[in-house]
Amino acid sequence: MSSGTTSTRVTWLGHSTTRITLDDVTLLTDPVLRRRVAHLRREGAVDQAALAGIDAVLVSHLHMDHLDMRSFSRLERSLRVVLPKGGGSILRRRGFTNVVEVEAGDEVTIGAVTVHVTPADHHVQRVPLGRTTASVGFLVRGTRTVYFAGDTDLFPGMAELAGADIALLPISGWGPKLPAGHLNPETAAEALRLLTPRVVIPIHWGTYAPLHLPAAASGPEREFARHAAALAPEVEVQVLPVGGEYRQD
Repeated sequence: MSSGTTSTRVTWLGHSTTRITLDDVTLLTDPVLRRRVAHLRREGAVDQAALAGIDAVLVSHLHMDHLDMRSFSRLERSLRVVLPKGGGSILRRRGFTNVVEVEAGDEVTIGAVTVHVTPADHHVQRVPLGRTTASVGFLVRGTRTVYFAGDTDLFPGMAELAGADIALLPISGWGPKLPAGHLNPETAAEALRLLTPRVVIPIHWGTYAPLHLPAAASGPEREFARHAAALAPEVEVQVLPVGGEYRQD
């Protein structure tokens, strides 16, 4: 396990990839680490140093911009990987030996923290295999609470997840259009009214873009901050650059 601090730290590594350290446990979410994934590209790959000391990986769903096997090749095969039920064989075939398949309502203990598996409203069919599985989010509980939403739209019961210290909330996507099953800057602010976290860090924006479009740029985060100030002014919005860290001591 990670050691030497009681602070809670979140580093945004781009898109939905975050590094969460809570109670000496370090979790990596939706690791997509390459400069190019299929038809998407980003400015640079994630530095290997950011992957040191990981205790477990949380995967919200099987879309390739959240579960990228070439990115997983950079991780230890013995790492515990928690992912939606029906997706474990993808990792086991590639040598991962500690794969835990979950569905909403399950709990997984990792060191001193408990990971509660939450619902998400996001249709998933992984191509080219056509595998259809559920999407989930994760509520990580220890001395503090961190909610990682994965990909989702507003869903019934979201208010039951209220009160986290930190919420990691998707606010946009990677293309010119945002399909159903995603939060946009305005609906993400609506979600804040239900979730009422102390702090929100917007994710899933400004990282990847299709090859034929200009590089991903800022914009959604400013629109989100504006809506959040109007709809949930009590929530502190922390916009991080890719690679930026937020800490609660």
